[in-house]
Amino acid sequence: MSNYLEFKRVRCKDCYKCLRECPVKAIDVQDHQAKIMEDRCILCGHCTLVCPQNAKMVHSEIDRVQSLMASGERVVASVAPSFVSSLGVMDFGVMRLALARMGFQVAEETAVGARAVTAEYRRLLERGQMKNFITSACPAACSLIQKYYPKALPYLAPVDSPMLAHAKMLRKSYPGCKVVFIGPCIAKKREAAESCLVDAVLTFEDLMVMLEQHGIDLTAISSLHIGQGNGNLNRAKIYPVSRGIIRSFDALPEGYQYMSVDGTERCMEVLENIEALDHAFIEINICSDACINGPCKIVTPGGIMKAESDLNRYLELELASGKGTSAAGEAADVDLHREYPRLRDHVHPVSDKDIEAVLHRTGKFKPEDELNCGACGYSTCREKAAAVVNGFADIEICLPYMRKRAESLAVEVVRNSPDGVILVDSEMDIVDVNATAMKLLGMGGSPDNFQKRAVSDFFPSFEFYSAYTGKRNVPKTRMHVGTTGRYVDLSITYLAEQNLLFGLMKDVTEEVDYDKRLEKMTADTLATTDDVIMKQMRVAQEIASLLGETTAETKVALLNLKKMLQTASSAPKEDK
Repeated sequence: MSNYLEFKRVRCKDCYKCLRECPVKAIDVQDHQAKIMEDRCILCGHCTLVCPQNAKMVHSEIDRVQSLMASGERVVASVAPSFVSSLGVMDFGVMRLALARMGFQVAEETAVGARAVTAEYRRLLERGQMKNFITSACPAACSLIQKYYPKALPYLAPVDSPMLAHAKMLRKSYPGCKVVFIGPCIAKKREAAESCLVDAVLTFEDLMVMLEQHGIDLTAISSLHIGQGNGNLNRAKIYPVSRGIIRSFDALPEGYQYMSVDGTERCMEVLENIEALDHAFIEINICSDACINGPCKIVTPGGIMKAESDLNRYLELELASGKGTSAAGEAADVDLHREYPRLRDHVHPVSDKDIEAVLHRTGKFKPEDELNCGACGYSTCREKAAAVVNGFADIEICLPYMRKRAESLAVEVVRNSPDGVILVDSEMDIVDVNATAMKLLGMGGSPDNFQKRAVSDFFPSFEFYSAYTGKRNVPKTRMHVGTTGRYVDLSITYLAEQNLLFGLMKDVTEEVDYDKRLEKMTADTLATTDDVIMKQMRVAQEIASLLGETTAETKVALLNLKKMLQTASSAPKEDK
């Protein structure tokens, strides 16, 4: 995790847009999650602007500033001149009053330091000892040179940035003070921490939060027409725009060609070819359109054109007035010299053998296999392979490889499915068919031989027509295939994106045969049962008939016996 910038883990997954956009590939993607590689990052902040999920978080130092104020220390503010475009304030007196209400005891424009930097640039240029001269006001550009373009280091002006120059002035004017820089730049956070001259850095976004916390309305303060500027005819207030440094000179020293370069890609192009230039003064800014387009600017109506127009007007108003209050730090005699050492990251040299091993693992064996689609975020397949070797990227982050792998897997699944699979297009022609379906339909040969053949050549296609015309799925339908005598359950899915019909056929012949056998067995059993019942009925009837005759004869005999007994009992008895 970076001390200045990090990713919100829960919102960042399988995107890689920040990696594609990062000019120095300082994004490490592991387990589908991106994170900042601090030793490679130049803190340009571009990733914070391109992230579609807003998953980048700039660490705030609001708590640090509030703690300094609560401690009773003298806290002074150095405010970048781009406050004009971000906050819509044309008078620094408004800013001074607002910051005083928040607890800052002193507030000055960083342009005070910028003017001293311009003076130091002039002194070095007039010596004419540098073949080329690269400005050092942009800390992200300085990091880029220190880490990735060591051959340009001899041309980097050995001068503090305006922020550090102003911090030195403030510390000399207000001994023991705590300096807080306020601006639109993330890279200033690292520069401040490494310099030990600036105690905290607030972005303009942080400042807006603090203004809201204190209930301070800049518009209301502006209506007071305070009119207390900062600095006397300070042309360095135009530093935040492209060519701002060049415009800060009263007159350009002779012997150099003056040019301005902004935007990371253009900066890298110039630095790559720096040796081809001769006596070029290069004003270099990582942010396109310079500091007014910093990553932590406040977006206002009118965009960059309006922002630059506001800065131009701000300078014109001061130059036209010809007055302003001098900052206390201007008179301070401070040393603005600074060395920029070579900075090295932890990237290990990667051999061609290692690179080719990674390429082979992703199915790249020939130069034409290296498509350089850029989906992984790297400029070339070999650059991506080197990142894999160094552990900066997962090997699976390769769109052609993953697509080929997925297609291959899909083909294998279709071709080896135990069920029949058939793809049919809008013309009711076969697009693809697997071996199981061919067997069910009585097709011989290779699946490729049946592409663009009408599906109706092999079995009734009514269900396919119905599915396509209705743009709907057809549930399971049992069909008989006359050519093979097989029975299949056919289910059809309409694939809207591909405008295809996906047919899945399950062989149910054995099930149908079993059902037929079961039906025959049932019918035979029923017939047998009927015969048995009829026979049983006949036997029952015969028994009943015999029982009926026997009962009648018995009855007659018993009645005769009864009659005979009754007669005998009623006859007169003879005397003995």
